[in-house]
Amino acid sequence: MEDIIVNILEMLRRGETVDDAVLVKLVHAQAKRTGGDKRAFAKRRLLPFYQRVKREEPERWRSWNVTPELERALLRAIRMKPRRSASGVATITVITKPWPCGSDCLYCPNDVRMPKSYLHDEPACARAEQNCFDPYLQVSTRLTALSQMGHATDKIELIILGGTWSDYPRDYQIWFVTELFRALNDDAISGVAANPMLAAPGEDKGAVLASSSDVPAGVVERRAWYRSCGITADEHGLAAASAEAQAAVDAGSCSYNRAVAQLYGHSGAWQRAASAQTATLEELERQQRINETARHRVVGLVVETRPDAITPETLTLIRRLGATKIQMGVQSTDQRILDINERGISIERIAEAFALLRAFGFKIHAHAMANLLGATPADDKRDYARLMRDPAYQPDEVKLYPCALIGSARLAERYRDGLWVPYSEEELLDVLVEDVLATPAFCRISRMIRDFSSDDIVAGNKKPNLRQLVEARLSSRTDDGAPVHPDVQEIRFREIGMRTVDVNDLRLDTVSYKTENTTEHFLQWVCADGRIAGFLRLSLPEQAYVEAHAAELPVAAGEAMIREVHVYGMATRVGADGRAAQHLGLGKRLIERACSLAQDAGYRRINVISAVGTREYYRHLGFADHGLYQQREL
Repeated sequence: MEDIIVNILEMLRRGETVDDAVLVKLVHAQAKRTGGDKRAFAKRRLLPFYQRVKREEPERWRSWNVTPELERALLRAIRMKPRRSASGVATITVITKPWPCGSDCLYCPNDVRMPKSYLHDEPACARAEQNCFDPYLQVSTRLTALSQMGHATDKIELIILGGTWSDYPRDYQIWFVTELFRALNDDAISGVAANPMLAAPGEDKGAVLASSSDVPAGVVERRAWYRSCGITADEHGLAAASAEAQAAVDAGSCSYNRAVAQLYGHSGAWQRAASAQTATLEELERQQRINETARHRVVGLVVETRPDAITPETLTLIRRLGATKIQMGVQSTDQRILDINERGISIERIAEAFALLRAFGFKIHAHAMANLLGATPADDKRDYARLMRDPAYQPDEVKLYPCALIGSARLAERYRDGLWVPYSEEELLDVLVEDVLATPAFCRISRMIRDFSSDDIVAGNKKPNLRQLVEARLSSRTDDGAPVHPDVQEIRFREIGMRTVDVNDLRLDTVSYKTENTTEHFLQWVCADGRIAGFLRLSLPEQAYVEAHAAELPVAAGEAMIREVHVYGMATRVGADGRAAQHLGLGKRLIERACSLAQDAGYRRINVISAVGTREYYRHLGFADHGLYQQREL
């Protein structure tokens, strides 16, 4: 490993470019010289090795003569997946434990080792299972990996997935989020030996986590607690324990809910663990106050639910937990398609959920699916256009998935009968290209595929680079490889990513639109070529709606709402210098402009749905803590 690092340093000193292609050649050459497995020298191992030598073997590190400037170049070359923090924030996804689902849609996978719709070999799911679905352990594992990949972890977005959040008991919800904050506050980062990403080829990742001694005391204690309960993280044990129940679900002789209740609800091991999975709101708020100034601050918290689970009561609790964004499974706004796929919800209830989410100030992240049973490509294009343009919907962000058949889904029977047929690649690309072009400037398409393994997909798209195929049809390319298309307004396509920004090249644009119960202003900093460097979502609620729902809303008439502020640039440590967009004061200028717009529209106060880790920032801008939000007089 040292030879590879030294070779990279020498190339950088000579001014040579070290990209992924060069790294692959260096890795293959080293493997050939040593006769070893090239996976033992993979890129993901380089940065942890460098960090360990610098920390634990200073004399050896000094012999490499690494100057600060050379180190910056080295880190740029060997950092893993830099786009993961190119939006300005490092993301940690955690998964809740398996739990009965209040719905039973045709297309949903039924993996009894996971919450409904998830598969145990999806990356975040595998990580959760290796950690007994414990939130503290999941955060520790991911925080360790991000740190060892060279990402700044000062600003964290926590994404809680696992089906319908509000289906879980209230005490579990509070405990789960409390432990997320506790892990970040404890700085629960393990050493290199405890990173399952660095397991030797063929080594059980769960075993790596369980056996390593290079971990914080809190992690050691939790792992011991789950072992004492009788819960295993061994892959072979997990597979064997669930095999019979999974076979029954796949055969249709047992429902997912019944199987999960038997495996987890009636299990003595899981019952013992559940007895400790409870917390009070006071405990949660104590951890939140610590996090306001912690090393790893939560700047966004996301939960996942169904539209029919969204009520003023559930949203009030979700907001108290610190959530700022809701992921919501919409799938379709065509009642016929919803009914055929046994979604069990009306489009009127979906519209009601959108209105409530906006009134509470949440960012709305909708899930939409193409190629559902009963749909045609033309139907899908109309459906997506309605989701984007109808004032009843208009999400801020969308996961745009083509339906992919997993063997455990009830859709498999319709496939065998010839009633559901997956689109051809050409049909699918045609739909997705039209959908991207129909996406307005205020909406971001976060994903176009699920993290399903191609081995799990019985029928449907198996190409992990589907988004690149779509963008290839839309794009010409600039000299730095960034996609450009004058008709594409969707946010992710236009993000500046890791590029630096000249503030003199930016202009402030405002995109305004009406929803059923608000007037929205999307303020965006854009470059001359349309790239987006930052944005703010200002919501001006209709006074009639607020007054009609006064008894159930946490806001009052005359109050505007800032639903999101985001400035792009590679995630940098809090207070660090630099010319990334985050350090040009763009966020503050967006906020001041929003306050002016709200005041001009006759609003007397403005709320912001701040995350726990951004409360201090807003206090410095004149906002005071006020119920579920922070508020400033206009």
